[in-house]
Order: sequence, then C-alpha cells, then structure tokens
Amino acid sequence: MSDAIKHECGIALLRLKKPLEFYKEKYGTAFYGVQKMYLLMEKQHNRGQDGAGLASIKLDVNPGERYISRIRSNDPQPIKDIFAQINERISGELEAHPEYQNNVALQKQNIPYVGEVFLGHVRYGTFGKNSIESVHPFLRQNNWMHRNLIVAGNFNMTNVKELFQNLIDLGQHPKQMADTVTVMEKIGHFLDDEVTHLYKECKNEGFSKKDASPIIGERLNIQRILERASRNWDGGYAMAGLLGHGDSFVMRDPAGIRPAFFYEDDEIVVVASERPVIQTVFNVPFEKVQELDPGSAIIIKKNGKVSIEEVRTPLVKKACSFERIYFSRGSDAEIYQERKELGRLIFPSVLKSIDNDTDNTVFSYIPNTAETSFYGMCEAAQDFLNQRKAKAIIEQKDTLTEDTLKELLSVKIRTEKIAIKDAKLRTFITEDSSRDDLVAHVYDVTYGVVKPTDNLVIIDDSIVRGTTLKQSIIKMMDRLHPKKIVVVSSAPQIRYPDCYGIDMAKLEGLVAFRAALELLKERNLYHIVEEVYQKSKAQEDFSDADVVNYVKEIYAPFTDQEISDKIAEMLTPDDTKAEVKIIYQTVEDLHKACPKNLGDWYFTGDYPTDGGNRVVNRAFMNFYEGKDARAY
Repeated sequence: MSDAIKHECGIALLRLKKPLEFYKEKYGTAFYGVQKMYLLMEKQHNRGQDGAGLASIKLDVNPGERYISRIRSNDPQPIKDIFAQINERISGELEAHPEYQNNVALQKQNIPYVGEVFLGHVRYGTFGKNSIESVHPFLRQNNWMHRNLIVAGNFNMTNVKELFQNLIDLGQHPKQMADTVTVMEKIGHFLDDEVTHLYKECKNEGFSKKDASPIIGERLNIQRILERASRNWDGGYAMAGLLGHGDSFVMRDPAGIRPAFFYEDDEIVVVASERPVIQTVFNVPFEKVQELDPGSAIIIKKNGKVSIEEVRTPLVKKACSFERIYFSRGSDAEIYQERKELGRLIFPSVLKSIDNDTDNTVFSYIPNTAETSFYGMCEAAQDFLNQRKAKAIIEQKDTLTEDTLKELLSVKIRTEKIAIKDAKLRTFITEDSSRDDLVAHVYDVTYGVVKPTDNLVIIDDSIVRGTTLKQSIIKMMDRLHPKKIVVVSSAPQIRYPDCYGIDMAKLEGLVAFRAALELLKERNLYHIVEEVYQKSKAQEDFSDADVVNYVKEIYAPFTDQEISDKIAEMLTPDDTKAEVKIIYQTVEDLHKACPKNLGDWYFTGDYPTDGGNRVVNRAFMNFYEGKDARAY
C-alpha cells in the first residue's frame, strides 16, 4: 500500500526429526537446520524488517554443555546481521578446530546453533519501540532444563492490563506491562506449576531428583499448559515456544486472526506464518502444507511425536483479510488468485467512473504490491472490450470488410507503468512545506504515455491515511495532464482501528473517519460526535463482553459513495487540474474474493473478540479528549 502501515511479525519453527548425522550424510552438512532457518526467515522478511532473532536447542547434551543459543538484532538489515554473526562464529570454530570439520558429534558439542530445534522471528517495531529488548525470541531461563522457555509470536493482546494484573495476583512481579512479558510469564507460570506437579508424582513413584528430570520432560502436558495459560487472552496470535529439553509448540488464536501453516514428513516438522515460504524452502506442493486450525496448537514432543490439540474453544473464524490484500506474499497460490479477483470485482465501478470509455483510459498501479490486483482489473477490462468487439462484429456482419475487422480487433486496453518508486528520500528538513515537497518526489512518473483526453486509472492495495496520496501520488499523476484521475482501492474503506497486530491504532489517522467528521459538520450533524462520546464514556467500566461499538454511528448517516467522494475532495491538492475520483472495494466483494479470510473489523467495526469493542471505544474517547495515546 502507498501508506506505510506496519505489520506485527512473522514466525518460523523447525524441528529436525533425525540425528544430525543424517543431514550431514544426505545434504552434506550438519548445519542444515541453520541454513533452512535463514531461508524461512528471509522469505518472510516482508513481515518485519526492524528486528530479527533466532534461538536453537540441542537435544540430549551432557550437563555442563551449552544447549540453548539465541541471537537477536535490530540492525537495519537484521536477518542478514544475525546470520552473518552465526556464520562468523561457526567458521571461526571450524578454522580453530580442524578436527570438527567432519565430526558431527564434536560440532554439536562445541559449536552454537548446531542443534535440532529452531525458532526464528522477524518483526516491525510497533509503539515506536525497537530496542533490542523488544526483539523476539524471549528467553525465560532456569537451571532445570524443562523449565527453560523460549517464546516468539505474531500477536497483539487487547487486555494487557488485565493480564498484567493476573500475574500480580499470582504473586509475580512483572518487569514491564507489555503483552510479550505477560504472555511469556503466563506460560512460564503454568509450566512451573506442571513441573512441580510432575515432580511430586515422580517422587511418590520412587524416582530420585536426577532420574525424575527426564521423566518430567516426557510427561509434560503441553496442551494443558497452553490451555491454562491462554484462558484469559484476548487478541490475535500465532504463538511459538520451545522448552529447554526439546518440546516445542505453535498455538493459534480461537478466531484464527493471525496465520500459521505447517508441514511434516519423516525428516522435519516446520511451522511458518505463510504457506509459500514452506513450499519454497522445502520444495513441497501446496496441498501438503496445512493450515493450523483456530484455537489449536501443533505440539512436537522431544521424542518427535507430533499432535494437533485444541487449547481454546474455536470462535467463528475471522482470519485477517489484510493478510490476503497486502501483508502475506502474493506467491501463495490462493492469495494470488484472490488479489486478482479483488481487481476483477472492482472493475464495474471503474468502468462506470470512466463512462465506459476504455479507449481513452490508461490503467496502471501503485505501489508494486498492487500489481496482482491490477492484472485482475485489466483482465476484466479486456473481457469488457472483447464483448464490445463481439457485439460490433455481429452488428456489422453483413458489411464487415477485412480492414474494418482489423481495425476492430486492433483496439487494446492501454496499460502502462506510470509510477516508479524512487529510493527512500530522507525528510531531513524540518519545515513542513519543505518536507511535503520532498514527499511529493517519492515516486518518479513516466511521461509521454497519457494524453490530455485520457482518464488515468491507478489501483492501490488500500488507502489508509491518504497522506502519500495527497502529498505525492495525485500531484504526480496530475503532471501527466489527464482529464480525470481515478484512484482505486482494492480494499474497502478502513474505518476502525486494528488491535490484533496491524499498526493502525488511532481513529483520527484514518482518512475515512476524517471524511465522516467533515460530512457531519457540513450537514449540521456534528452533535452525533458528542452523543457517541457520551455513549462510549458510559461504557468505560463495562466488562468487554458488554461494550457496544457506537463509533459505527459516525458513519451511519452516509452512503459509502458519499464518504468516498468526500475522501477524494479532501485528498485532492488545491492546484490539481484533473478531476479526481476515488473508488473503494465493497465489503461484500471483498468476502467474495477472499472467502476463507472473513476478518473485516477494520472495515465494518465487527470485532472478532470482546476486547476489540473496548479498544475502538477507547480510541474514540482518546480522539474526542484530544489524547495522543494508543487505545491498547
């Protein structure tokens, strides 16, 4: 999308099921796991470029030998940075100890990251936080192997304050009120509780403390730990964890908001945030990669046994549709077709906006992520043109000559690469006017392909704040002197904040919300704002289940088209010569295009968890009270 919106994270968990000697013999290296983790993380760098981390566990090591390794980076190229450090460490050890070269046992014993269990993570820095302490995976250390816990996730909890208080009520002293801390400590608490219970069980069976330790690891009920830990979680999450002795898991929220996919064969088990990542890295077909069900966890015991267990009662599945529109890579077979369908379905509205005049219209897209939707729109345009040609041929069948037939068939849909994004320009000048001028040059434009009699249709993934559209894109398009500029959003109007992992926390940042406010002022309906505030304020102390999203009343007096027209008016610079129109996808057509990902709360205000209504309630009160604060 042309507006920069950050997404929470991507995860990758890999468990090698065979001894390391197997991978050395078959693939020529005992570093097979490290190499695959690099690919799994690099292929998901679209999900986070502010930080990256990797943790590994070695199975069955002797006491005194290090079995957990972790590295994190918030370098400008964090994935490259952590694997450069890992490579340097491995190369240094091999150079200093030539005897390690072909001895897998010595490599495992002495070289970090030569293990069987791996957890990787990529992230964007949300809340303005990008310190190294905010980078996953997080580590909860203990001298008992099975009490060590490593956690990383793609998640955001709406009820952090409640979870924080729960930890205090358990007698803990959390170091920070953050969902990463509360989630880890909640899992850690119930892990400790389970270990204590099993130790008593082993003691009653006559095991010594030393002999009880591996028995506890075998008997740990990961399903029960996760079920107890997550009982009060409200949010979207794909949560991954490793235990020091070798168990691992990934769990998904009950509404399936955040994505998780897995694949298993006799050599590996792998879980990632995106399906094509697994397909590419392990060369497996689409149908072999499974989606983890909402409310379920994939649990991989140290002995290699894999099971899928329900840890939360599933809700109505509301998988995030933004994953399909924008965040996930378009190389997924389903996502690619869905994005094309988004472009195809919006074409009738485009056609209406240009008065059916495809001959005098240039079609293009901005930014590159909108290219697939552009293909779908152009295919629909070509279908329209073919129908027009067929009708003309039938009507002229008695008088048709070869020349007129050639003329009819020669008409094509005009597609051009209109905008090219330049290297990121640093807005080092602090004056607003100067900064705006710099922003206006973020894109270069292709001259000479648009005539003054042309319409210029540009499709984008979505229009969130509209800042780049106003300051750069429309100005740039107007330099080509078209008669009309039609900006098409393959997503519907974003009207409500997200609280499950997309960095859209403030209502006033959304151009659709600002447009609705302008319409309320123009039509002497601004009293609705005060009424919505009073209704929201009255719910401040309600339980989440009882909160109603009254912010919907801000939009209720207007049609979608009225709001779109107001957005176009607000985002058109004063000196623009061309007529500007903005077209949004409908929610109904979004659901047709993406039938498996029906999460649409940012468009409709229908939040999939109770905490969502509290968040939008708080976001509106923050706006009304002039508080520059996040709603969760």
